[in-house]
Amino acid sequence: MFKHIIFHAIFIILSWTTPSFALPLSPGDRVKVIIPEGEEFSGIFEVNLEGDLEIPYLSPLPVVGLEPKQVEENLTTALIHGAFFQPSFLQVNVRVVQWASVEVFVSGATFLPGRVFINELSPGDRTQPPVAVAGQYPPNRYLAVAIRDAGGVKPNADIKRIQLIRDRETRIVDLSGILTGEPFADIPLIAGDRIIIPDSGKMHNELVRPSPITPIGVKVFLSNVTEPDPSNPPPDGVSFAYGARFSHAVAAANCAGGTRGTNAARKAVLARTEQLTGKTTYIERSVNRLLMDTKNNDANNPFLMGNDIVVCYDSKVVEFRDVIQTILNPLSILRNIFR
Repeated sequence: MFKHIIFHAIFIILSWTTPSFALPLSPGDRVKVIIPEGEEFSGIFEVNLEGDLEIPYLSPLPVVGLEPKQVEENLTTALIHGAFFQPSFLQVNVRVVQWASVEVFVSGATFLPGRVFINELSPGDRTQPPVAVAGQYPPNRYLAVAIRDAGGVKPNADIKRIQLIRDRETRIVDLSGILTGEPFADIPLIAGDRIIIPDSGKMHNELVRPSPITPIGVKVFLSNVTEPDPSNPPPDGVSFAYGARFSHAVAAANCAGGTRGTNAARKAVLARTEQLTGKTTYIERSVNRLLMDTKNNDANNPFLMGNDIVVCYDSKVVEFRDVIQTILNPLSILRNIFR
């Protein structure tokens, strides 16, 4: 008994620390069981909410977290112990014919932490019977997909020490290869998995670019209230590639250029509101210095983040003119500001 416990513990450790690319089963997955001369046990079965397969004449067979090969072995054992077959005459084949969507939980340094559904089926797929084709591959049931669907990692994320928690066991996963093209172990997920993205405590500029685990782009709201123009951005915001900086938004908002008198003192403000705390911070920069400064660092010219607001304004003379215009017709200015 003691040896059996030790062997079982070693098996769990090895299976959890050794990279595995097989796909374990989750509730909702559908498998096809084929047993020659055992038609009453054959058919297409769906893993129920308790994580079992309900096969006629057998007790519920636990399968969640197991790979199809392991299900074959356990089903073979159950059929032999039930005296339904002799070992020498029994052949069991189990193959997945439809992978279900699964619910996982992502927390830590991501833009949209919370509950995430991955590998969701379209309404049409939900109503169609599963096609009995073995070997279907669900590319959207993996760790990187769950992180992407949680908004992607923030620039302060530690992607070398991502925690994947399953059945109270924790596995540390290094996804840094996803940014460099190096091989990495993308882990297949099952329902209920928990993913924690640690905060490294510092900014990683290499994470501020489109990738499978970062945002593709960000939407920024721009306003050039002092010089309204038909070519100004639409009120629903402008999309930028993830990795664009403050200066890109200033140029897109038509803040650069114009007459010498008004352009000399033109400035731009970047307003950003933290999603979790609700705290808003403001950064003011001279447009001329922002575009001409060779020190293109994070303090002088920060990266744009989703829902940032960039507003441009001109010299003191123009500001005074705008104050008068606001008094006479405040709605036109306010409408532009709240775009």
